[in-house]
Amino acid sequence: QVQLVESGGGLVQAGDSLRLSCEASGRTFSSSGMGWFRQAPGKEREFVATIDWSSRITYYADSVKGRFTISRDNAKNTGYLQMNSLKPEDTAVYYCEASRRSTSIIEKSLYDYWGQGTQVTVSS
Repeated sequence: QVQLVESGGGLVQAGDSLRLSCEASGRTFSSSGMGWFRQAPGKEREFVATIDWSSRITYYADSVKGRFTISRDNAKNTGYLQMNSLKPEDTAVYYCEASRRSTSIIEKSLYDYWGQGTQVTVSS
């Protein structure tokens, strides 16, 4: 079992940066693939970024590629999403998710655990 708690969201202006954190409890996080998803009002939850257990393999949505960076520190049981050059269209609730699989995963249905989310609001 893995429990996830996101933090680091907030209200920023376009062009600013934020770093989201995802603190995990449970012994299996270090061997779990993890990802970040987001959900804007009235829209479905969408993939943002994913990283495998070893940090060797990452994937990003085209909309964030070059601006966001996913990382993890298994010794601290924590994952991160560094978000630079934020745009108003990045406004959403951001969710951290973890999988029993160790690989990086784009498909949200393959994740087994997720947090409560953290709100990111970008004003123009």
